[in-house]
Amino acid sequence: MLYMFFADGFEEVEAIATLDVLRRAKIDARSVGVGGRRITGSHGIPVYCDMDTDEATFTGLDGVILPGGMPGTLNLLESSAVCETIEFCESQGKLIAAICAAPLIPGRMGLLKGEKATCFPGFEKDLEGAVISDKYVVTSGTKITARGMGSAVRFGLEIVKYFKGEAAAKELEATLQIS
Repeated sequence: MLYMFFADGFEEVEAIATLDVLRRAKIDARSVGVGGRRITGSHGIPVYCDMDTDEATFTGLDGVILPGGMPGTLNLLESSAVCETIEFCESQGKLIAAICAAPLIPGRMGLLKGEKATCFPGFEKDLEGAVISDKYVVTSGTKITARGMGSAVRFGLEIVKYFKGEAAAKELEATLQIS
């Protein structure tokens, strides 16, 4: 099971497109609201999450996904539940995936040292010790990072590839009509 954390101010396309791709691939991905189940994105779009942080446990957790957006990224960073989940995933060798500004979270936590990573341009300084890539989506060990909204579907497909292999990701990609 994967948790995607939603905090007020999240980037809607990054979260919803990624979650949609994962669910199409039949990956158990659950939305987790920080501060409640109803969370409002950075463009004023409200969403209702599957659960809130009080309901989330580490049992059966295979990884965490962090959508970007402002101030959503900073709200995720300020959540002890989010940071504890990231620390758990790091200690257990589980996936940590982040897009847009959100790679700054594992970056500031020191979890990207020596890893290849990417982010929305301008946040590179927050990826402490990372080997910065100019690619739109980057996988490095148990970390997947992406640049932003325009790479959200590819980010989701990279997570599918991580869990189900390249053939499954390619098969799903063919159904999505990506140019």
